[in-house]
Amino acid sequence: MIASETSRKVLNFVLFQAGWLLCVLYPNRLAVLIIGLFLILHFVLVSQKRFSELQFIGFGTVVGAALDTLWFQTGVLYSETAELLIVPPWLVAIWAIFMTTLCHSLDWISRNRWLPFVLAPIAGPFAYWSASKLGAVSLPDQTQSLLALAVGWLVVFPLLLFIRKYLYPELAQ
Repeated sequence: MIASETSRKVLNFVLFQAGWLLCVLYPNRLAVLIIGLFLILHFVLVSQKRFSELQFIGFGTVVGAALDTLWFQTGVLYSETAELLIVPPWLVAIWAIFMTTLCHSLDWISRNRWLPFVLAPIAGPFAYWSASKLGAVSLPDQTQSLLALAVGWLVVFPLLLFIRKYLYPELAQ
């Protein structure tokens, strides 16, 4: 494990950004495997409460994948890699690597009660819009899709922070 908290947060941020970009540029099973390796690196070098964090990441990944599945089924999102309108594995991998940031590099957002409600409906849809510009997903009706994504992130992101705070208080720094 890396001793410096700052170094752990920087590594966490870099792993997430690299993982997101890898999955968006190469939305395939190899990207999922590499995210798995990134998660192992995260648990070896960054995480200090491995078991609790693994549970939290698992919970959030299921919630995020369920939300994305809803968006695929309702036409908010489209991807050729989505089979039977179920979220593609590379998008599930993005949720898993994203969840690591809530305990580390993005923890600062949870320190202000209103900040998650302001940032989430902007940053979440921006990530999907960026992925659409890189060809990983499509936003069939861009305005409607971005509004739906904003509402979803407005609910899910603060909910995940709430879950972390009350079910996994040892993860709050």
